[in-house]
This record gives sequence, structure tokens and C-alpha cells, in this order.
Amino acid sequence: MTRTRVPAVDGWFTMDEAAPALIGARGVDSGSYFFPKAVATSANPAAPFEEREDVALSRRGRVWSYTTNHYKPPAPYVAADPFEPYTVLAVELEQEQMIVLGPLATGADPEQLRVGMEVELVLGPLYSDDDHEYVVWQWAPVA
Repeated sequence: MTRTRVPAVDGWFTMDEAAPALIGARGVDSGSYFFPKAVATSANPAAPFEEREDVALSRRGRVWSYTTNHYKPPAPYVAADPFEPYTVLAVELEQEQMIVLGPLATGADPEQLRVGMEVELVLGPLYSDDDHEYVVWQWAPVA
């Protein structure tokens, strides 16, 4: 059965398989970046009411920190059955110099991670049902 790949969260990233990107916002006066747009309610104190424009955020960054979770999180997290540990990275985006969290790419080895190593945004599965594979952004080490 072929499942249709769909975003697990609408509007947070593009579904361009070759070059996916997170969709953020940038303040037109301050140049401050915000992500995710839907929950970024804080503002730059120097321009608290500025207009924001949509921008594609950097697809590359450097690992700022990471950790591997060995316990099944509570709902609404959708865990594999049986549960499999997963690694979450905090990545400093190349241009914006902001930290964005995301899982390690499917199939990547967490033992190879190092703080400061370059990673790139890719799309990967979060979970699936009979008709769809729900995908999220992930961070893959740059070879």
C-alpha cells in the first residue's frame, strides 16, 4: 500500500522533498526571526508592533546540543509500538542564529553526533495510518 506523505503540522515547513525549509517570520523593521509563526507571540522590545513577513529559514545549521530520550512521552505524542528511543537536536540556524529543535534524521546514528557539527534539514516520518505518512522536519548530519 502506498501512503500519501503529508505534513504532521500544516504551515510549519515546506513539503519540497529535495530542499525542505522551515517557514518562519521576520520582523520588517528589526529583522528579528520567529519560529514557529503560530506560537511566536513574543516580540523584539525595540519594535514590539512591527509587521512580520514569511521567510524560509536556513536549511543548515550547527548542533548546539542534543539528547536521546529513552522513555515513552505521554499523549499526544505518537510513539512507535514498541517504543524506540529517539534523539532530539537543538540546532543553531546558519543565518538567523536562532535555535530550532527537531529530531535526528531517520537512520542517522546518534553516536556520531558532536556539538558544532553541521546538519541539514530533511523530511522524515513521524507516524502513519492506513492512508497517510505524517512527516516532520528532521536534522541530518552533513557528510
